[in-house]
Amino acid sequence: MLKTCAKHLTNNYGALRCLSMQPSHMNIFDRNAKRLQKERAALNTDVALYDYLKEEVGFRLSDRVFDIKREFKTAADIGCNRGYISKHILAECVEHLTLTDTSASMLEQAQGTPGLKMSKLVQDEEQLDFEENSMDLIISSLSLHWVNDLPGCFTRIKRSLKPDGVFIASLFGGDTLYELRSSLQLAELERRGGIAPHVSPFTQIRDIGSLLNRAGFTMLTIDTDEIVIGYPSMFELMWDLKGMAENNAAFNRPAHLSRETLIAASAIYKELYGKPNEEGVPATFQIIYLVGWKPGPNQPQPLPRGTADVSLKDLGNIFEKGGKIKVDAES
Repeated sequence: MLKTCAKHLTNNYGALRCLSMQPSHMNIFDRNAKRLQKERAALNTDVALYDYLKEEVGFRLSDRVFDIKREFKTAADIGCNRGYISKHILAECVEHLTLTDTSASMLEQAQGTPGLKMSKLVQDEEQLDFEENSMDLIISSLSLHWVNDLPGCFTRIKRSLKPDGVFIASLFGGDTLYELRSSLQLAELERRGGIAPHVSPFTQIRDIGSLLNRAGFTMLTIDTDEIVIGYPSMFELMWDLKGMAENNAAFNRPAHLSRETLIAASAIYKELYGKPNEEGVPATFQIIYLVGWKPGPNQPQPLPRGTADVSLKDLGNIFEKGGKIKVDAES
């Protein structure tokens, strides 16, 4: 019963994020609050202790850059944080990399690999100001889920790319921290008779493809991955989220969460999601990876409709008889 209720609450709350994807978007996130959160996190002496998740995702995302057998003259990492991608990008792959972030302190701490030419620019992801057709590659790791106008951001990224340029990014998906969200909502529903948004809404994977298509990207590749991390309790999870600068930045976030509600939420978290006879609780991070290309003259193009020589329904018979399909060399 509790799990069914928790799932219902999570699904309803996730619908809020979709509102920002309408043509006249609404501002859900306080960008200045997020900047201050990142500044505080960067100035902590133990900031490196909380890099584990973003380090892992940055490594996985940079590996996707290496899969593209091309040398990029100009590239940009938007919302670079502490340089979780730049420390893996090689000079043989990218000639010049521009790092941008709203936090000057995090930007200062970002480092690159030997020989990689870099420049740094304090800039908001919502206000990208690159020249049109100036970038071969734009990458972003775990930053765009805080953008209010995601369709507009995608459009500006496409505008900045050269023809046949590529956009590669990762962001948190809708199932991220569903355990924490459900536990806090159930605790508040029990203690206060209502709920407040203590965990920010995230984009659903079903929306990413349509947003990229609307922005004009082609040859899309979108997939998800789940990283489940164990914590001693809900409180350690919340502490680490603050250290990552991933604490709530929604405009309608409550200013205070009572101790009574926190204790109740921790107990619910352990009861619903903890494993029997095991210490600690799991936290799920759903990562959405996306690749989109700006249209270019050298990209593969579909043949005109009706020009096929073989019907799809006959392919099985052809292969069974050991036949071959003639392929036009020009296509």
